[in-house]
Amino acid sequence: MASAAKPARRASTGRQRQSQHVGFLGHAGFKWLKIAVFLCLLCLVSYFLIDVEPRHNGGSWYGYTLGTIGALLILWLTMLGLRKRAMTPGGWSLKAWTSAHVYLGLSLIVIGTLHTGFQLGWNVHTLAWALMMVVIISGIYGIYAYATLPQSLSSNRDEMTETQMIEALRSLDRQLHDAAQPLDPEAAALVQSSLEQDPFASGLVQRLTNKYPGCATRAAQAELRRARAYQPRMGDDPLDKIDNLLERKEATLGRLRKHLQIKGLLQIWLYIHVPMTFALLAALSAHIVSVFFYW
Repeated sequence: MASAAKPARRASTGRQRQSQHVGFLGHAGFKWLKIAVFLCLLCLVSYFLIDVEPRHNGGSWYGYTLGTIGALLILWLTMLGLRKRAMTPGGWSLKAWTSAHVYLGLSLIVIGTLHTGFQLGWNVHTLAWALMMVVIISGIYGIYAYATLPQSLSSNRDEMTETQMIEALRSLDRQLHDAAQPLDPEAAALVQSSLEQDPFASGLVQRLTNKYPGCATRAAQAELRRARAYQPRMGDDPLDKIDNLLERKEATLGRLRKHLQIKGLLQIWLYIHVPMTFALLAALSAHIVSVFFYW
């Protein structure tokens, strides 16, 4: 009996671990994906079966129905920010709520577009639809980022924290400062330019693309190597130590910059998603008020 119970416990533990690793996208066997697909199919089938004269538009009874569903969904989806402050288990856990947020948010592409009846123009109604699409597209990027970038972030860090990377950089700077004391003024100036370089002074584009064409450390190392190519080699040359330290510093800078790039790519979508959500709520309010005003 005991030998039969052990495999059962191991199998049970394996299923539990597998369950624990299911992300919010696959929560409860893709329950919210199925609900969202059903909702979209229902809207599509009804759109083609229901005859609206002269044509489908947001002002018809069918358009009002889809618009009401879409507006209520948008209001509910914005509650995720408040929901994150309350951690509860069960069917309405944060994972379940996030799964519903993603899939029902995507269903708005169909519901919102059918609500317009494909009648888009330069007005507040189309503005609300366009802002909704911006929010959804930025959300899709957020899902992609959180599905792919954390692994890259972990691999790049190699078990080092950001604080440890910065401290390693400062340690190399201290060693460079001491090693540069015997150098002539021209070579010392090149090392000084590397020491004065601020790795956090880059702009947003540089940080997100991880392109630093004006890197002082890389330029100092290249210039020192070029100058040494025309000089006779001496034993115990301090420039050998400087070259080694600059190479290590460039590698550490590369790791830190890659770390900052991935962190930026993980966070940048929120700087679009959240403000555009508030803009969408404002445009949606104007859209609803104007509809009832002219009804």
